[in-house]
Amino acid sequence: MLLGPEDPLADPIQEFESAFSVVFEDNHLIAVNKKNGVLVQGDHTGDKPLSELVKEYLKKKYNKPGNVFAGVIHRIDRPVSGLVLLAKTSKALERMNKQFADKKIQKTYLMITGSKPNPASAKLVHWLTKDAQKNIAKAHLKEVKDSKYCELSYTLQKASDRYFLVEVRPVTGRSHQIRCQMASIGCVIKGDLKYGAPRSNADGGICLHSYKLMFDHPVTGERMTLSAPPPTDALWKALV
Repeated sequence: MLLGPEDPLADPIQEFESAFSVVFEDNHLIAVNKKNGVLVQGDHTGDKPLSELVKEYLKKKYNKPGNVFAGVIHRIDRPVSGLVLLAKTSKALERMNKQFADKKIQKTYLMITGSKPNPASAKLVHWLTKDAQKNIAKAHLKEVKDSKYCELSYTLQKASDRYFLVEVRPVTGRSHQIRCQMASIGCVIKGDLKYGAPRSNADGGICLHSYKLMFDHPVTGERMTLSAPPPTDALWKALV
């Protein structure tokens, strides 16, 4: 069941609008468009994560007295906006986790950078190492100790006077992969101070958006494509 604008249950509950909006929901899955700055899962900060907010949303929407299940299938970084898929049942979570592990899910991101990628379209292969203390990754052209293989492809989509819109399709799902790999070729995501951006964005986020997911429905097997509209600020509007 896809909730559309005519369905009375599709109206978002106001208190959650600052964190996410619902893109798709049925009995097995819920997909939301996360705002930047919202954690997907809890961490040392103690801030309420998206997983708990979605549970509260479902509890209020359906007036459920007991516990509500909302299992995190995949994560995006806190300063990143866009599509996040959660499972409403443990069976759906298990089946979706297997699809991610088997690389059967196709992910598409959009990013804005101040540097034109050269070439305009390419595949990038690196081995990433992670500095856990600084929470930053480093890309290597060859395998090194404690490194993990990562791969993505990118394509330049549009350009303005100062900025470039790039579509990125990661094959692997390493932490900070897109941020680190694209920065390694000189295409730092706008606002991403951690990977070399000259200044932060006013809202504290970075211009990386989880735009589209293609996957097989965990129960029906139907091939599905979900997308989440990018942020509505002037720069995104000018480029998308």
